[in-house]
Parts: sequence; C-alpha cells; structure tokens
Amino acid sequence: MIPRIYIPGDSGALALGAEKVAKAIAGELAERGIEAKIVRNGSRGAYFLEPMVEVATANGRVAYGPVKPSDVKSLFDGGFLTGGHHKRWLGTPDKIPFLAKQTRLTFARCGVTDPLSLESYKKHGGLNGLTNALALTPADIVAQVTESGLRGRGGAGFPTGIKWKTVLDTAGDRKYIVCNADEGDSGTFADRMIMEGDPFVLIEGMTIAGIATGATKGFVYVRSEYPHAVAVMNKAVEVARKAGVLGASVLGSPYAFDMEIRVGAGAYVCGEETALLDSLEGKRGMVRAKPPLPAHKGLFGKPTVINNVISLASVPVIMDKGAAFYKDFGMGRSRGTIPIQIAGNVKYAGLFEAAFGMTLGEIIDDIGGGTATGRPVKAVQGGGPLGAYFPRALFDTPFDYEAFAAKDGLIGHAGIVVFDDTADMLKQARFAMEFCAIESCGKCTPCRIGSTRGVETIDRIVAGIEPEKNLALVTDLCNTMKFGSLCALGGFTPYPVMSSITHFPDDFKPAPVRVAAE
Repeated sequence: MIPRIYIPGDSGALALGAEKVAKAIAGELAERGIEAKIVRNGSRGAYFLEPMVEVATANGRVAYGPVKPSDVKSLFDGGFLTGGHHKRWLGTPDKIPFLAKQTRLTFARCGVTDPLSLESYKKHGGLNGLTNALALTPADIVAQVTESGLRGRGGAGFPTGIKWKTVLDTAGDRKYIVCNADEGDSGTFADRMIMEGDPFVLIEGMTIAGIATGATKGFVYVRSEYPHAVAVMNKAVEVARKAGVLGASVLGSPYAFDMEIRVGAGAYVCGEETALLDSLEGKRGMVRAKPPLPAHKGLFGKPTVINNVISLASVPVIMDKGAAFYKDFGMGRSRGTIPIQIAGNVKYAGLFEAAFGMTLGEIIDDIGGGTATGRPVKAVQGGGPLGAYFPRALFDTPFDYEAFAAKDGLIGHAGIVVFDDTADMLKQARFAMEFCAIESCGKCTPCRIGSTRGVETIDRIVAGIEPEKNLALVTDLCNTMKFGSLCALGGFTPYPVMSSITHFPDDFKPAPVRVAAE
C-alpha cells in the first residue's frame, strides 16, 4: 500500500509555509527512494497548528504540526510514514482538543478529503443530499429547508427557505442562483475554506437550490483577493460538469443546472446583494433601492436567489440527514451550526464549527485560549469591521442572532476579532468611520457624507477640541446613518463607533485625563 501524505494547499496553510513543507517532503521522499502519494487537502481550520501534515496509517490518520521544512528529515527518521512519535506529533486529528470539541456538519469534509476528487467527496457522504432532493418535488425541497430553520449565514440571518419559496412562487422565463462569496469582513475565512477545501459541497448546495426554485443557472461571485479559491472552484465546476452533476441533466434527471465563477473587483459594498448584482451585470457596484426584491427582480431582472457560501454549503447536510436532524442543533430561532472564525490577538486562531448557543466567553477563553500576547482581553469585535465591540462584561452573551442584537451587536459572518488591553478604542471608532468613507458606493447621503464628517468629528475629539460637544455630534451622526442609509454599510457603521463610546468611555476622554487614569 502506497503511503498517503496530506499537506494542506489552502491559502491559510500556504501563508504559514505549507508549500515549502510540501517541497521538503517531496524532496525527502525522492532522496530516500520512497514511493508515496501527496494529497493537497484543505485545512481543518486549526490554523495555529498549520502547516499540519497528516499521514494515513494502518490505524488511521496521524497528524503532525506545525511542521517546518527543517523538521522534515527528523520526521522521516522517526518513522513518520507509520505514525511514529516526533516533537510535532499531534496524534489522531479528530482527537486534537480544538477539533474534538466541534460539531462539524458543513465543514465535515474540510481537511479530510481531496478537494478536487469527486470520488473522495462521494466516499464521505457527498451527493447524498442532491440524490435525495431529486426524489422530491421542488416545493418539498423548499419545505425541508424551511423546516430546518436555516438562516442566511452572510450576516442578515434571513430565513433561507422563505427566500427560496419566494423565487419558486415567482413566475419567470429564467431564474438564477447567485452565491455571494465576496467575503470581505475582517477576521473571516469560512467561505474561502469551503471553496478551497470542499468545493463540491457548494456546487451541490447550489444545484439543490436550482432544482428547488426552478433556476437553471448559477453564479459564484468571488472577491479578487481569493485567487486560490477561484482556481479551485473553476476546476471543481469542470469536474462536476464532466461527471454529470452539472449540465442539461443533473445526475440523469429531468432537471438542468449549470454554473460559473465570476471574480469581483474588490469593492466591499459588493458584499451587499443588490450591489453584487449590478457588478455581475457589468455595472459599477451600487446599492439598489428595494423594492423590488432580488427574489422578484434580481440578476438581469429575473427572479434570483442570493445566498452566502455557508448557507448554500449547509443545504446538502439538511437534505441528507433531514430537517429535524439539523434543527436539533442551536437555540431559539438560530438553528443548526455556525462556523465561528476566531482571529486577531488570540492564542488559538482558527475556524470552530459549533451549534448556536456557546457564550462569547467560552469561545474566547476556552476555545481561543485568550490573547496571544498573554495580556487581558479588552474587546472583541464580532460581525466584521461594522460589528460592535463587546467588553468582557458582555462575555456571557450566547452566540445567537437575537441575543447579539439585544446587546446592540451583530453576528454577521461569524468572524470574531480579539483585542488585548493595549487597544485604543477611540482609534478603532475612527477606523470604522474611515472604512465606511472609503468603501461607500456614494449613492446615499448619510453614508457618503456622514462617514466623512464622522472621521472629521472624531479627529477633533482626538485633538481635545470640545470633546463633549463632538461626542454628542458623533452620536447624532450615528443615529442619522443607522436609520437613513440605503444599505447596511452606512447603517451598521454606527455599531463599532457607538459600542466603543458606550463600553470604553475612558478611551474618549481628553489625553491628559486618559494618561492620569492609566
């Protein structure tokens, strides 16, 4: 039996040196005259252990990490191909604490399978959901997704089944499925991990969506900063098409569905669904007024389902295991699992998939291990650059859409960025306003002008110019942006600004007072 060595080839692992490790292992194999197969899998998401190399042994897979090129020779000397012990030895991947505590549904195959092998995908349960869906009517598929409680994982949390039913019930000579893969929030990488580590699950989810709603064409809109994801997705689409998963007859059924990958130009506002549609149509990405909703008049004026990568990638497990199985996870109206992306100044950075309901404190302290610097955690930002900053006093908040909203926060795309006690929240508030000013599409006044005036006003606070008066002005400005902006870019910018002012008031005091307080 030829040994199989798994070395992640996804962007996160490559950034941490996986390519150098792969070359070193290939060189060592050649030098020792050992025949082995190197599989470039996706990452399992424990990035603090990357590059994590795994080897298939008679007793299952054994992991080593983080592996450096300088470790390779000693790995072979220690019998690494048979799971021999070494200073980088981690044991069975599934038993590594960070991975063992997870509930892997959407990400069950990430890091396990060969991303571009359809056989590997099917061996691990792939296409079961699509096969089951083909035995149902479109209305029954929509009913299953609705019953599961799946909500949009891109940030808004809108019920996926309701969106699908609207498109199913809307007449149209052509309908579309659009996957929003414009993952632009700080500290987020779940979409990228799926596209690079398990692309067929996204293809399967989009195909099910097409069958359920009567759509025959799909588009994946990927940000230009994800070249590896674009390359893997394009190859996976070709493989799926040749295998009959995509095309005029999906798996030999009467249903037709095909898809293609489109690359955006890197505008943050194109993560907003209507701006994304304009960009797909070849226009400048600008937010559209609603109504009409995209479900009625979306891409090229046709009924369109727009879902995030994780929403669509979660559909196959629902169709495979059933709505009741998926709905059994979570709390309140937040059902199923959520891929929590832990980043920033944190000891154990990575993706942690779990059922909704863990507290923020559990995520940061128990799973993330606190800060990488060892200093106290000062703030945690959830929901991307437009999410609120939570202090430790709010760490008992459950990771749930409604629970976060009740504390004036956002789950968003489930990215969490950790800051230690050296962070200056006045600077963070200014950054939020500046970010909005730079990324605004310019269509509405509250966002376009409000964010620019926000930067100017905060700069006056920094300079110690009438701080109380200018703080009141920032608060008033945030209120106008929150309720007057056309989309969430301007509407959500007040969240990081106001949460900084509310929870960290000392950072907004004039400099002499702040120094004295320290």
